[in-house]
Amino acid sequence: MDEKIPVEDSWQKTNEAAEKIKAPKHVRRYRTLVFQTYLVISLSLFFILALLASTIAYFPIDILITQSFQALEITGLGSLLYIVSFIGYAPQIFFVAGIVVFILYYFGFYREALAAIIFAGISQVLNTLLKFFIQRPRPSNDLVDVITELQGYSFPSGHVMFYVGFFGFLAFLSFTLLKQSWLRTILLVIFVSLVVLVGPSRVYLGEHWASDVLGAYLVGSLTLIFYIHMYRLDRARQKK
Repeated sequence: MDEKIPVEDSWQKTNEAAEKIKAPKHVRRYRTLVFQTYLVISLSLFFILALLASTIAYFPIDILITQSFQALEITGLGSLLYIVSFIGYAPQIFFVAGIVVFILYYFGFYREALAAIIFAGISQVLNTLLKFFIQRPRPSNDLVDVITELQGYSFPSGHVMFYVGFFGFLAFLSFTLLKQSWLRTILLVIFVSLVVLVGPSRVYLGEHWASDVLGAYLVGSLTLIFYIHMYRLDRARQKK
């Protein structure tokens, strides 16, 4: 079964290789400082955005960004962004997630399959709770072009949070579990592209403000860091 895809023989080999190329101590300290700074800044910015979004329906720059984005005349842009967003709606997102989990399980990545399901659920629950407490209305047709009138609240974007958490985690798995190959490259391009494009797609379709998307990227990146940390802890316990 392991021969079907170019998977590393074990995490021990991966760790041994990492030890050989470990950066100098001062470089590791610098990276740690940068990482901790990012966490503090992201959390602070999200808290500020969430507080403002709970009292302000939209910012003037939100309208400017949406109108400017929707005025772009680039062949195929609208169709591409529509497809990116379409994947995130039910029932297709359940089908996509189910296929991914099945593939992970089929190739023997049982813990990864379970982790993907759990992390996807956490992203959805967290997004629902945030929207419930913040209760920001969605963009309306009198301000921008809204492709589809959606129910529910706007901040933060559920699509973006899910894509960053779920597809971001899959990108991490692809990079760490697969050897360098055309398959890993293709998977990374797909997963990273979905994460990068989903935010602009929500603005282009008029279903979220740019500030909704920014807030979702901030909190989504924080949850992704948490997912990766928990996954690494689980793998470390498994090796003991």
